[in-house]
Amino acid sequence: MHVSVLLAFATALAIVVAIPGPGIFAVVSCALGRGFREALALIVGIVIGDLLYFTLAVLGMAALARSLGGFFLIIKLAGAAYLVWLGLKLWRQPPVVMSAAGETSVPRRGFWRSLLGGLMVTLSNPKAIAFYAGLLPTFVDLERLAVGEALAMAAIVVLIVGTIPAAYALAAAGSRRFLSRPDRLKVMNRAAGTMMIGTGVTVAAQ
Repeated sequence: MHVSVLLAFATALAIVVAIPGPGIFAVVSCALGRGFREALALIVGIVIGDLLYFTLAVLGMAALARSLGGFFLIIKLAGAAYLVWLGLKLWRQPPVVMSAAGETSVPRRGFWRSLLGGLMVTLSNPKAIAFYAGLLPTFVDLERLAVGEALAMAAIVVLIVGTIPAAYALAAAGSRRFLSRPDRLKVMNRAAGTMMIGTGVTVAAQ
């Protein structure tokens, strides 16, 4: 595989990831509501979901994934419902003023629950399936893809799907430091919750 192919794949993936969609909205919402650390756990789940779809495509199972219309619909609706539930929790969450160290006493969901949320975002995102099942085969003949080439592409997936949302999360989490009044925190929580609910509705509607 020529380096130009990898560069083209990386560029296309970066564009798809950077364009605000369900994944970015979920990451920003999590970073605003619960901070950068939990947003990173969410991003890990998103990366795992992308790697899963990439692996399915490489193994020649993209057609099978497309044929599971009813099953995918169930996954999509379950993921959408989970995101809406998280958004409603943010709406009901009482404002907690940040300390001088920049920490809050807001209950954390924990690494694994946040990771699950990120995984559900990707598995229920039609944009991810469209890219790996539809656009990926235009870059390379998946039936002739060598193991080393597949690993190189997987590394690109991890790098891009991990770093671009992390940049969004870092910017969103940084804004939390300016919110030291309960009324402002309440607005922030509800804004983040609205984004999360909107993400769920968008996923369900696609």
